[in-house]
Amino acid sequence: MNKHLYETVPELKKLNQKRQGEVNEYFDDAPKWLIDSIQVVKMPKNATFIHENEPVSAVYIVVRGTVRAADYRICGIVYDFMRVEHMEAMGGMEIVLDLPTYRATIQCVTPCLALKISRECYERWLNTDIKALKREARTVGRYLLETDRKSRSYLFLQGADRLMLYLVDLYKKYAQEELLVVKSTRQELSEMTGLCVRTVNRSVKKFYENRWITKQGNNFSISKEQYEQMSEAVSKLIER
Repeated sequence: MNKHLYETVPELKKLNQKRQGEVNEYFDDAPKWLIDSIQVVKMPKNATFIHENEPVSAVYIVVRGTVRAADYRICGIVYDFMRVEHMEAMGGMEIVLDLPTYRATIQCVTPCLALKISRECYERWLNTDIKALKREARTVGRYLLETDRKSRSYLFLQGADRLMLYLVDLYKKYAQEELLVVKSTRQELSEMTGLCVRTVNRSVKKFYENRWITKQGNNFSISKEQYEQMSEAVSKLIER
């Protein structure tokens, strides 16, 4: 554990044990000058802290909360193409790829706590620490591979089939004890899939009728059996 980090940023002591472990690994060999440059940023729900096409001035390492990346350019439709609940550096990809401006708008889905590091300091760290550079390169590579896979799949899927693929991916990432509870509103599901709300409503109704999802108050859930049924259906569509 980097003691200087916790002395400089005491807010980190309030994180749960799992997240503290991630923080310890991330900043394991971080130099003192980098830690001294960290600014703590507390952001409320719906706060936008990175704007697409603005100059890359800083990296935000979100240590608590959920953020989303949204694209507003296509026909006025908000396409919520990425949600991040784990610790990740927002703006890190742009620095690794040497891009002058941010490539997405990043907004808080929940109240968030982030560590803000200037571009100058973060870039200097990556240029002088091969371990930090390789970690960020792996993160960028995984993101680009996953985005490419989703884009190719979504290209050929419409309506309910596209939403079904999204729910299958959601189950694989976030199911706990073989159950996923989807708390997203219809509007949020619309933004995550690029479908209109009306299409989302029709698709959800269809899934209820097929018994692929189960109503749970204002939300719905997906069991392992239901996930397997949807996964099989999606696989057949993609193969076809």
